[in-house]
Order: sequence, then structure tokens, then C-alpha cells
Amino acid sequence: MSETNLKQTPLTAWHASHGARMVEFAGYEMPVQYEGVLAEHAVVREKVGLFDITHMGEIYVSGPDSRTWISSLITNSLKKSEPGNVVYNAMCRPDGGVLDDMLVYCLAQERWLVVCNAANHHKIIGWMLDNLPADGVTLDDQTDSIALIAVQGPDSRELVLRLDPLAELKTDIAGLDFYTALTYEGPGGQWLISRTGYTGEHGYELYLPNSDAVPVWEELLAKGEDLGVAPIGLAARDTLRFEVCYCLYGHELGEDITPLEAGIGWAVKMKKKGGFVGRDALLAQREQGVPRKIICLELDGKGIARQGARVLVSGKDVGYVTSGTFSPTLKKALAMALVENELPEGELVVDVRGRHIPCHTVAFPFLSARTKDDPQADRSLS
Repeated sequence: MSETNLKQTPLTAWHASHGARMVEFAGYEMPVQYEGVLAEHAVVREKVGLFDITHMGEIYVSGPDSRTWISSLITNSLKKSEPGNVVYNAMCRPDGGVLDDMLVYCLAQERWLVVCNAANHHKIIGWMLDNLPADGVTLDDQTDSIALIAVQGPDSRELVLRLDPLAELKTDIAGLDFYTALTYEGPGGQWLISRTGYTGEHGYELYLPNSDAVPVWEELLAKGEDLGVAPIGLAARDTLRFEVCYCLYGHELGEDITPLEAGIGWAVKMKKKGGFVGRDALLAQREQGVPRKIICLELDGKGIARQGARVLVSGKDVGYVTSGTFSPTLKKALAMALVENELPEGELVVDVRGRHIPCHTVAFPFLSARTKDDPQADRSLS
């Protein structure tokens, strides 16, 4: 896709006019950084940052059979979901490979919202249409009409509560538990405010009509000036999620990687009524022994182990790095790797362009998430 054909969000022009370096991402023109990755990363860890993640896919599902049908396509259970609940899920192929990981919102007993990754949006809507029953369920892809702003960091609650349109909801928003949401009739139409995020920090995601995106973005920046708020690009979003070991599709998840191998088996409910696509394959993998697993590595020598770098034990190839970078918070070169479940004894190294760098395993995750705690609370570092 040529640069002139890239899709834009309602905030693209704002990003470009405020110094962002713009890149192609999943068919969109998106900001990769503003001031720089290290500075933006620190803002989210210590203060509060804003992300334009409008490129994510939003697919509404409704109808009397919507709960049962969605449940048949995803790994986690919706049995106890009530309006306002959000559930993390994977959607699998029959062989257990992951088509995408996603959030499923219960908006009403017969109305749901599936939020998928931008790069997989067309694949997921196609998969859902291919599996759509003749009646009882309808799909409404609203991706192009919804803006999505993430507010992340220790001061995110304080900032969101300062938004004028949400003045009458302060008590409700302050009381939101992790992975819950509420709806509100905003200036341009319905808003959805959820306490979720992809940084490991206390945070919120605001789903808005496109017409509300720029006014809300600018109000958040103005109202949060004393908090040190700043816009954050995709590069820092990746380093933030990496430190808390959140999976990234195309890295820790993929059509050739199962949820059990990726370490999100807690989101796979084998016993749920009706089963789901991929259940038999995943059950067989669990019973036979999951062959691979994600581990956390700290490099003992100089260098960065990027995605694809091979992991060796005493010269034997045991797997590969799925994500690796220098951790801005921990000041260490770290990596996640997909390796054999039973590693042999011996010297552990990563092959970085022919150079073998010694490394050792460390506890999962590198950095503990602060999503369920007081956003101002301290936390231990692995």
C-alpha cells in the first residue's frame, strides 16, 4: 500500500502537525514517536500518557444467539459476563493456532463488542462472517467510525476525571474495576469508557465517535499539563507492553503458536459448555504435553536480541526470540523467547548476527503490572 493510500485516524493531522514521526502500521499512518522512546516510556511509567489507537478493529455483535455464538469462536468463557464486563480472549483455528487475541465487551445481554488487533481486522471479520449462523446473530463492523484513545499511567484516573463531558460520571469512573466498562452519551454520540490497557499501568481506553476525538485529545492535554501528560507513539507502546510481558500478535502469538505455548492458558476454558473452535487440538496438546513455552531472558553480554534470534543451549538450537529490547525501566537488555518446554542442561546463549551472547532466565514478568492496584502504589521489580 502506498503512503498516499494509507488510512488515517481523526488525529493523524494533529500528530503530524505536532512533531510526530509518522510511519505505516497495519495500513494506517500512525505516530511512532514524538520526543523519543525513552522519554515517552518514562512519562507513562511515572505520570500519564495518551495513545491514539484508533486503528484497532471494533466489531459489534448482537442478537438472541450472540452470546452462544461468540463463545463458540473464542477460548475464554462468557458465562458470567454481565453488561460492563470485559474479557480477554484468543480466537483460534481448528488446529489451535491463534488468529488473534482480543477483548470482548458485554454491552447488554444481546449486544457485544469485539476489539481486535489492527493487523488482523480483515482476517477476523472474514472469519466471523464465514462462521456466522443463518439467523440469530448480526455483525456490525464500526471500525471506521470509532476513535480510540488510551490514557495510561499512574495519574490516568485523575486525568480522565477532569474531562468536562464526564463530570457527572466521576464516581462511576473512579469505581471502575480492572476489565470493566461503562457507556455514556457523549457530545457526538455514544462513548465507551473501559479500565483496560496495554502498558501494565493503571489506565483507561475511551471509545468515541470520530467527531469527538480531537476535542477530547486536546482537552486531555490541556487538563493534564500539571500532571506532565504527553502524547505517546507506537514505539513506546511496544517497550511498555514488553516489560510486563504482554503478548504481541506476530511475536508471542500467531497462527503457528497456540495459546498454551504463548502462556495465556489461563484464558482457555476447556470445560465451557459448547466448546469452541480449536478446543480439541488444544486439549490434545495439553494432555500430550505442551511442546514449547515462552521464557524470559536477561542478556549477560552487550547486545540486543531482536525477534528471530536463535536461542541455543550448549550449541543446540532450542527456540527463538519473540521480542527483545533494552528495558528503559530496568536498564537491562531483555528478551522473551519461545523455546522447547524441557530445556537441556548447558550454557544458554542467543545468537545475534553470528555472535553468541550469554544469557540467563529470569522470573516472568520482567516488571510487575500495576493494573489492579492503587495507581500510586509502589511495586516490586523482578
